[in-house]
Amino acid sequence: METVPVMLQAVARLLAALVLAGLLAGTPLAAAQDTPPAEAEATQPAVQKFLDLLADPAVRDWLAQQNVAGKSTTTPAPVGADPSGAAASPSHDLGARLEAIRRHVAALVAALPALPDEFRRAGATLYLELQERGPLKVLLLALGFAALGFGAEWLFRRATARVRERIGMAQAGTVGERLRLIGLRLGYDLGSVTMFALGSIGAFLALEWPVLLREIVLGYLVAFVSLRLALVVGRVLLAPGSGRSGEAERFRIVPMDNDAARFWHLRLGLFVGWFAFGSATLGLLSTLGFTWDMRQLVAYALGLGLLALGIEIAWRRPRAATEEISGTGQRRRAGSASAWLLSACFVALWLFWVVSALGLFWLGVVAVALPALIRATRRSLNHILRPAGETGASGASGALAVGLERGVRAALIIGAALLLARGFRVDLGALTVGDSVVTRLVRGAINAVIILLVADVAWHITRALIDRTLAAAQVTGPADSEDVRRQARLRTLLPILRNVLFIILLVMAVLMALSSLGVEIGPLVAGAGVVGVAIGFGAQTVVKDIISGMFFLLDDAFRIGEYVQSGSYKGTVESFSLRSVKLRHQRGPLFTVPFGELGAIQNMSRDWVIDKLSIGVTYDTDLDQVKKLVKEIGKQLAQDPELAPHILDTLKMQGVEQFGDYAIQIRLKLMTKPGEQFVIRRRALAMIKKAFDANGIKFAFPTVQVAGGEPSVAAVAQQGLGLVKPPPAA
Repeated sequence: METVPVMLQAVARLLAALVLAGLLAGTPLAAAQDTPPAEAEATQPAVQKFLDLLADPAVRDWLAQQNVAGKSTTTPAPVGADPSGAAASPSHDLGARLEAIRRHVAALVAALPALPDEFRRAGATLYLELQERGPLKVLLLALGFAALGFGAEWLFRRATARVRERIGMAQAGTVGERLRLIGLRLGYDLGSVTMFALGSIGAFLALEWPVLLREIVLGYLVAFVSLRLALVVGRVLLAPGSGRSGEAERFRIVPMDNDAARFWHLRLGLFVGWFAFGSATLGLLSTLGFTWDMRQLVAYALGLGLLALGIEIAWRRPRAATEEISGTGQRRRAGSASAWLLSACFVALWLFWVVSALGLFWLGVVAVALPALIRATRRSLNHILRPAGETGASGASGALAVGLERGVRAALIIGAALLLARGFRVDLGALTVGDSVVTRLVRGAINAVIILLVADVAWHITRALIDRTLAAAQVTGPADSEDVRRQARLRTLLPILRNVLFIILLVMAVLMALSSLGVEIGPLVAGAGVVGVAIGFGAQTVVKDIISGMFFLLDDAFRIGEYVQSGSYKGTVESFSLRSVKLRHQRGPLFTVPFGELGAIQNMSRDWVIDKLSIGVTYDTDLDQVKKLVKEIGKQLAQDPELAPHILDTLKMQGVEQFGDYAIQIRLKLMTKPGEQFVIRRRALAMIKKAFDANGIKFAFPTVQVAGGEPSVAAVAQQGLGLVKPPPAA
């Protein structure tokens, strides 16, 4: 137990010396997991002798001959190589991995007692390095370079004050303006950080320094710049700044409220800062001569800080509005369960890292981060690409938004796959040249996933373009205008084109994926052709319907919204499928008619309609007067602002059609736009009735007149009616 205070004292001395040295470097913290540098290992005599033997050409030739003969193979085969014997069995591989984890943990436990001495030695070395130049002088020197960086940044901001004002006053109404504003803001912030880096790091590199001091100061300066860059990226994504109205709406990429933006921006800075400073410390420990196992112990201890930050985020993260659940108790239970689950995931990730189970570590990272990144990407793209005037995060549905969303999602999935390949030590180079069963299957699976992702992106972009065109084709206007006709044509053909493209992309993607997996698709295509022929013979009616529909569409026989008649079927065309058309009758019934049963089509919605009317007048009617009245009625119809746009040729009298039994039949004619003849006819008939009544013209109708007979007969009949009447009530 005495080693603990000694170790803490050594750590304190080392950290105090590092604070005197300056700022930070950007070596990744995960570098502690990589192979130790050759320079550190070369100090051991045995390793140096082994390297000398490997450099001997005779020894290298002998090893190559032994490898070709297959007599000695001690290097572990990469994933996907063609193993032989029991060494390639899954149980053997699992046992080897467990044994490697056990050796790793044992090495860490063995290195722990020597860690305080290493800290004391490193602290003494660093203290002597600083004593030569004076600790106060070194501190002032580091502060001076930092001041140079901030001074250069201040000069940059002062020189570009007008640019900053323009960015602050710029409007972001359209998508282009919004993207331009975000790009200007990002460029300005990156320029500020670049000036700081040039003023601090550039000035430091211009002078000669001792090796250790140079590495310390330069490393921490670079790490501080990395922290600044992370904060710039967080500021662009989250816009957490002041509460000025409209800033979040104009600048924020990830949609959230101001409190949540400040929360995530602060945690991002803490995460990157801890990661960068810890990585710089590990790099310094390597320079000071710490062994590989000791550096790993320090890395795992620093990883506890990241673990604590992750657990704090799990419990205190802001809840999105979409995650709210009705009921306070239920909402609290759901939030607590998700926090416990995330905390357990973070602890498991830290344990996987400590025991060097990097495959499980990266698998857990992908399982936690990939869904969150995909959701954030979708919401962010919909937010910044939303149409002008909309404030939600779900307004963008164009081809650009869909293409970017699916493309970024595919890139994230591919990146996650590469991380998993690295974590599980899959040799991608061996996969490209290997010819074993395992390598072919893995290589084919990777290619199949990439093909399916590309097909998914292509399909969603195509569907978005077609849907956007269909939405634009819903604009109404005059029925005879060329735009309306073109839009009706698009509404008819684009849905079928969308279905056909989906089938083509699906078939091509499946065939290419099978081909990448090593399946011979030639016989498959030939077999599909034979099956297609058999199905064609067995389903001739369906094939007839599909082919007939294709020719109907090519002939432009009818469009969506047109009124057609075919045999006993008539109605307005509502929609299509590959084999049938839906007709809505004017009384409401919906007919689904196969294309093969349509036959000749009467399209009653094209170009113009001639409506003929027939009226009967008595034989004593003045026909010239009738003609004048009809002509006057035609003028009135043509001057009616409601009906005039739909009348192509106004009401006219064609003359006497025939002499009937009781009337003279007069024929009238009227030319209108399709579908408008019914309203105009009703108005014309009403005006004719009114005009004829005013001018004494009578409509003829059949009558029955009873004539002849003696008066006595009528009297007898009247008397008979009186006899059958009931007597009046008393």
